[in-house]
Amino acid sequence: MSEVVDKYLLDANVFIEASRRYYDFAFAEPFWNFLIIKAQFGSIHTIDKVYDEIVIGTDQLAVWMRDKFQDFCHSSQTSEILYQYSSLVNNVQANEQYTQSAKDEFMEPNNADTWLLAYALEHNYTIVTHEVPNPSIKKKVPIPNVCLECDMHYCNTFEMLKGLNFSF
Repeated sequence: MSEVVDKYLLDANVFIEASRRYYDFAFAEPFWNFLIIKAQFGSIHTIDKVYDEIVIGTDQLAVWMRDKFQDFCHSSQTSEILYQYSSLVNNVQANEQYTQSAKDEFMEPNNADTWLLAYALEHNYTIVTHEVPNPSIKKKVPIPNVCLECDMHYCNTFEMLKGLNFSF
């Protein structure tokens, strides 16, 4: 197995948007198989908090996540991740751009975004999300904003697929 050059960490919205919009399970099985294959080779993963968000459903995505992708959902509850989480929370708390309610949401223990960022920061992953940077937003703390502030990499699904040479 060759060394992984790019490692991607997928946000819940990547799975949800794909299943509901452009890579429906009914006709895009190669996409879903590709995710599994790339996860087996260590190129893509997600975290337990994203897994928890998705498997609460009863749709085909929840079933797929439980049956096919569970082994590629890593724990966010290590001392190293907790340290990064704390650092990110402190940085956002000190940032005057965001409202207190946005900061509170970011610090919510079940907010998968903050844990995703902490995991990516600790393990040098590129976060894959459909969120976009917004330098003037106040009522939410978008993943790309934090990535830019912390010199972390992020991209969207299509950029990841291009980087991993996906094709149908």
